[in-house]
This record gives sequence, structure tokens and C-alpha cells, in this order.
Amino acid sequence: MSTTAPVTVDSVAMTPLEKRASFSLAAIFALRMLGLFLVLPVFVLEARHYPGGDNTALVGLAMGVYGLTQALMQVPLGMASDRWGRKRIIVLGLGVFALGSGLAALATSVEGLLVGRALQGAGAVSAAVTALLADQTRDSVRTKGMALIGASIGLMFALSLVLAPPLTAAVGLGGVFALTLILAVAGMAVVTWWTPPEPPKAPNTPRGKLMDVLFHPSLWRLNLGVFVLHATQLGMWMAVPALLTQTGLAPASHWQVYLPAVLGSFVLMGGLFAMERRGYLRAVLRAAVLLLLLVQGGLLLAASSGPALWPLATLLFLFFVSFNILEASQPSLVSRLAPPESRGAALGVYNALQSLGLFAGGAVGGSLVKWGGTQVLFAACCAAVAVWLVLGWGMQAPPPKGQSTGH
Repeated sequence: MSTTAPVTVDSVAMTPLEKRASFSLAAIFALRMLGLFLVLPVFVLEARHYPGGDNTALVGLAMGVYGLTQALMQVPLGMASDRWGRKRIIVLGLGVFALGSGLAALATSVEGLLVGRALQGAGAVSAAVTALLADQTRDSVRTKGMALIGASIGLMFALSLVLAPPLTAAVGLGGVFALTLILAVAGMAVVTWWTPPEPPKAPNTPRGKLMDVLFHPSLWRLNLGVFVLHATQLGMWMAVPALLTQTGLAPASHWQVYLPAVLGSFVLMGGLFAMERRGYLRAVLRAAVLLLLLVQGGLLLAASSGPALWPLATLLFLFFVSFNILEASQPSLVSRLAPPESRGAALGVYNALQSLGLFAGGAVGGSLVKWGGTQVLFAACCAAVAVWLVLGWGMQAPPPKGQSTGH
């Protein structure tokens, strides 16, 4: 029997159970993403010390294979969570991620790192985690829950930029991978003992079908959007560190720009919730994509004319404002628009496109910088975001339902 107070239809405050679900699932994301992000700033440099580390193509493959295997497994594990339960699949996925982390920690060659990274990616739990959050929150507060997950990811990214260099110097790349194993096990404990039980399925619930979500008229726009967003994000980071260095800021001090930009962008998230309650979410989404386009244009100008520190820092702050709004609102919309019995599949497709975007952003972004320089990279980012803005303009944002989740 429920122990929470009845939830009114127009309530926009989270119930205690919704808070517990949101914070525990955000913690799972945070633990997993911290382990991943700690590797990113140091992987390429540290991999040079392994046999095979002089093969830059192999090192790059070992770096990026995580995104590829994650993209391949998001849909199967999302659909599995629809059928066999979210928490079971989350624990399984985190176990696979932990196993991959252990193999990478014990690796003695770049090939070993590649196998470990590929297995890490195979533990793709993002779809199951976000689907469970959708199951345990009402529409009217779901964007808040998604924002907590987005905030946890942003904070872990900023924290990793500060911690990764001294931590790697102390324990080496193998030690960092060992830490990711420990963090994954901690995530398994969180989902087992802190995350609320899954709501029971209604009798005779129909089994979800993948085709129900692949060609949904609004879901494909969100899938396109998350692909472009993350391709642009990773593509940017093929050039932004070099631009910051050109301003005279030493690489070891880049976090002094990243951290305030990430934290400052969170301050504006409250405005998203207010606009959503007033029925302006569609306008906010359009404005966020337009802001992303303007940021890429600003970076193109900076790359062409020579960057200055404060304008570049301002552009990064605006990027994180746009990114965090889209990261919170888009998966919330996916969960609303998808048929309930296909929610895991829909979020699996969404997260698969997210992972493919990261893979494409790194692979294509690096090639563009090598071929035509940073101006070509940011011009391509502008073009991709412009296509998203045009094709996604007709996106419908249904008003949130305020009914109780029955918890």
C-alpha cells in the first residue's frame, strides 16, 4: 500500500517516492559516467605507454569502440527491460560494464584496452534507467527527474576534468579503470537497495513492438536531435581545447573555464520547468536548438579570426545552457510520446542514436580537423544543427499529464 500522500492532478511537486527514484537513478548515472569521463582526458596520452600505443588508429579505435558497442546494445537491452523488468537489466548491464572495466584494468596492450572498452560499452543501461525513471514519475515532474540525471552527468564531466590528471599520475590508467569497476559495483548496490521497486505491470499488458517506435512521427525528430546534439558535442571537443590553449590558458587550467560554464548553466534550468508548466516547452526546445546553432557560428568566427578567452568562455557557457535543456527535455518527451509497453524500446533507440552521435562526432570531427582545420569542423556543426532545426521545427510537445503514478 502506498505511504505517500495523494497527488493532485495539477501538482508539480515531486512526491517522496519520485524524489527517491530520481536521485537514486541520477546516482547510477553519476557513478557510471564518472568512471567513463575520468578516462577521456588521459586515455590517448596513457595508451602510448602500452604495446601498440604507437598505432594512433588503433588507439583511436580503442577510445571510440565504447560508443559503437553501446549503440548496438541500447535497443536490445531497452526491449529486454520492457519484457523482463528494468532493475534486472540495469544490474546485468552494470555487471557487464564492471567486467569490461576489469579487463581494461588488467590489459597489457592496446588490443586489451580495446576489448575492455568494447565490453564496457556492451553494458548499455541508459535506456533501462531512463525508462525506469519514466515509470516512477508523473509527466508533470518527469523533466525535473531527467534534469537531475543531466545535471549528474554534467557535474561528473566537470569533476573528471579536475581529477583525471592527478589521479592518473598516482595510479596509472589501469588504476583508473579499476576505479570504474568499483563505481559500477556501487551503482549495482544503488539500484538494488535504494531505487524504489518497479511499479507492477497491468494484467495482459501487450508486448511492445520495435516498429511502433521506429517510425513514430515525433520520435524520429527526437532521435535525429539527440544524434546531432552529441555528434556536435564530441566534434566540438576535437577543437575547443586547442582554441582555449591559443588564448594563452594552459591545458591544466582549462577546467577553470569548463567548471563555471557547467555549473552556471544549471542555474537556468529552473526556467525550463517554469516554461514547461506554462505550456511553452515546444518554444523552449526550438530556442535551445537555435542557441546551439548560434554557439557553433560563434565558434566558427573564433576559429577564423583568433579566439579570445572571455568570448570563448561565454560561448561554452551558452553551449552548456542549450545542451542541458535539450538533455533534460528530449528524453522526457520520448517517454511521453512512446506507447507505455514500448517505452524501453523507444528509449533504447533514442540512446542508440545518442551513442552513434558520439561515435560519429569523434570519428568525423577528427577527420574534418585533419582535412580542413577547425573552421571546416564548426561549419559542419552549423550545417548539422541547421538541418535539425528545420526538420524538427514541427515537433509536437504534448502537455504533461499530472495523474499519480500509483505509488
